[in-house]
Amino acid sequence: MEERYAFRDPKVKYFQTWSPEETMDRIEDADVFVCSGFWDNALLDKAKNLKYIQSIGAGYDQFPLDELKKRGIRLANASGVNQNAVAEHAMSLILGLNRHIHTGRDNQNSSTWRGMLGDLTQREDELIGKTMLIVGMGAIGSRLARFAKAFDMNVLATKRDPSTAEGPADEVVTPDKLGELVPQADFVVLTCPLTPETTNIVDASVLAAMKNTAYLINVARGQCVDEPELAKALKSGSIAGAGIDHFWNEPLEEGSVFWDLQNVIITPHTGGETRLYEERVIDILDDNLGRLWNGETELRNQIV
Repeated sequence: MEERYAFRDPKVKYFQTWSPEETMDRIEDADVFVCSGFWDNALLDKAKNLKYIQSIGAGYDQFPLDELKKRGIRLANASGVNQNAVAEHAMSLILGLNRHIHTGRDNQNSSTWRGMLGDLTQREDELIGKTMLIVGMGAIGSRLARFAKAFDMNVLATKRDPSTAEGPADEVVTPDKLGELVPQADFVVLTCPLTPETTNIVDASVLAAMKNTAYLINVARGQCVDEPELAKALKSGSIAGAGIDHFWNEPLEEGSVFWDLQNVIITPHTGGETRLYEERVIDILDDNLGRLWNGETELRNQIV
């Protein structure tokens, strides 16, 4: 972040810390704090000058919102910076599974040349005419819907307020009707935020309702999926496979059953981590600094 910020020749003093201890030692020097997963509530008692926190992630459940409000500290998140990146990542997982790219790499690593397949059910497939169900038609889901339409897919989606859906979809319904759409889907893609309502939204009943030829793609949060039930479905073949970018516990533990499942593609929570990520966060930071200097009361992506 410091390296990318330097390229903009900012007219403010800035520094970057590299450990929790260094951050604790220097937080009292900061008027603005740019961070995300390394937030610690104990910082507040030393942050005497802090006026604004810019989270580099979309999530903000790690921050004590009431306490920040009490102390007059603004908080903004980075919602929207990775919508294209995560949508692309979801599409990559879909293509990889549908075209068996993962098994191709496994064969390459074992110097195996796979012959032609007479069994149609074992062959690579095409996306044209397939149905994608997007759970959470926000910025990421809307972008993904555009990609799906470019492949001539049918798009179904859920959204709390379907009237505000922006992506091209054939049908958008409220989340309580998810069960009606699941049996129609060839790909169930999670792009929803983690909330009490979306925790374990993919449970045993949803997995049981999926086609045995369907795939689950999770570029949301691991907690949106009942992982033991997903493992059962993948091992039994009641669903075709899964592309997973986030788990309940990270890093994924060494003994996890998911490592050895041949019908799974795992990525280490990198869906949004592209070469443009820092630039887009800094765009929000610069915008908000300008607003603060101008005495404006509303920040971009303001949470507190």
